[in-house]
Amino acid sequence: MHRLGLNWETAVIDSIVSCTVLAMAVLASILMYRFYQPGSTNRIYRLVFAVAITSLYCFVIKFVLKFLFAHNTDYLVFLEQSMPVRFIFSLLTISFITVIYWLLNNILEQKENEKRKSDSEQLLKEAELTKLRQQLQPHFLFNSLNSINALIATKPAEARKMTQQLSDFLRGTLKKEDQLVELKEEIEHLKLYLDIEKVRFGQRLDVVFNITSESLEIKLPSLLLQPIVENAIKFGLYDVTDQVVIQISATLKESFLTIEIKNPYDPETNQAKQGVGFGLSSIQRRLFLLYMRQDLLTTNQHENIFTTTLKIPFTK
Repeated sequence: MHRLGLNWETAVIDSIVSCTVLAMAVLASILMYRFYQPGSTNRIYRLVFAVAITSLYCFVIKFVLKFLFAHNTDYLVFLEQSMPVRFIFSLLTISFITVIYWLLNNILEQKENEKRKSDSEQLLKEAELTKLRQQLQPHFLFNSLNSINALIATKPAEARKMTQQLSDFLRGTLKKEDQLVELKEEIEHLKLYLDIEKVRFGQRLDVVFNITSESLEIKLPSLLLQPIVENAIKFGLYDVTDQVVIQISATLKESFLTIEIKNPYDPETNQAKQGVGFGLSSIQRRLFLLYMRQDLLTTNQHENIFTTTLKIPFTK
């Protein structure tokens, strides 16, 4: 404005008044859009609001500047001639700022929606994992109580021993949640379960561990092995009178902790023909929820040997 012929004082006052009122107009627009966001069907309202606020801005600065320079005829002529330019400039400024604010608000709202969706999915996943674990616990508990009931009359000492072992096993189970534990801790907990089953089956049950030392510190979901071993005992010892050896091995292969559980089975029995059962299907579901992969649990039958293979991803 100074280059257009106004003296420094007039140019500075005009600038201060114009910029201050424009800042107030932009702030008013932002505050308005904070409490009201036009929908997709009435976007024209944004243009109407921008034009209305710009018109109000022009009215205010014209009124204030006319009041401040009432005796400066040359400036009043300049002010009148510059109003169209001021209107266009302020309209573009207000529109640009409000559009930027609208975009930022949309981005933040989208992030909030994604966060809520992610939290909701995580809660659903945790709820399903908890439900699966709660279903597995009675599955094992009822079997153990039936075994204790069968031993009470014939072998009361072994029934008491099995009751104590069951208590120790469940106490350790209740402390665990759906978390990752080291393989050595999972093996220790599995041995508590096997002690219970050895009371039940006596010398008929023999479990051989072949665990490499480097795999002991790899973490896996807690309480993952017990249902698999329970499944192996079910198919290996039911309807069989001879001694049964169950082999449990764990090695590191590439980026996976690979666990194999092998048990003999009689293909002529009804249990073997029923498939993998509830325990394995629940574990497969848990693995999918945790790792989003369907290939981490596989089974194979070869020469009367049933093999269950677990692959747990890990990072070195």
